[in-house]
Amino acid sequence: MPSILILRDVITADLPIFFEHQQDPDATKMAAFPARDREAFMAHWARILADPPGITQTIVCDDQVVGNIVCYPEAGNSYIGYWIGKAYWGKGIATRALARFLDSLPIRPLYAYVAKQNVASLRVLHKCGFTICSETLPDSEPHPDQIEEFLLRYDAAPAGK
Repeated sequence: MPSILILRDVITADLPIFFEHQQDPDATKMAAFPARDREAFMAHWARILADPPGITQTIVCDDQVVGNIVCYPEAGNSYIGYWIGKAYWGKGIATRALARFLDSLPIRPLYAYVAKQNVASLRVLHKCGFTICSETLPDSEPHPDQIEEFLLRYDAAPAGK
């Protein structure tokens, strides 16, 4: 039986769940993004939720909060990002949530960054129609904080257009 997936506005009660998702060491390694402590995490989400141009949604599958998905402006472009709790990886949830999110957004083009080692997220983005438009190249003298990543672009017309 297919699982029921919905996207809804983020509520304060979702934040402790999001916090736990981003604490997972496998998830932070794959995303190449360090976990924040609780205070920094909650402050970060307070800024996100207070930013009127941003769009934030909680991903709910079978009545469980499984992650979040956002669209945010930066330097004149619009970017998407998402985070799925590790317990929900490999179930097609990210692909379904991103496809539904894209259908609801009238903004084009959209961009997404993905760490090169995050093959699963790259696959999700490709399945949803994103294409690689650039990539970071390693410096001649690698730095421990350097993240090699792809920048992807999405141009497909919004659903119903």
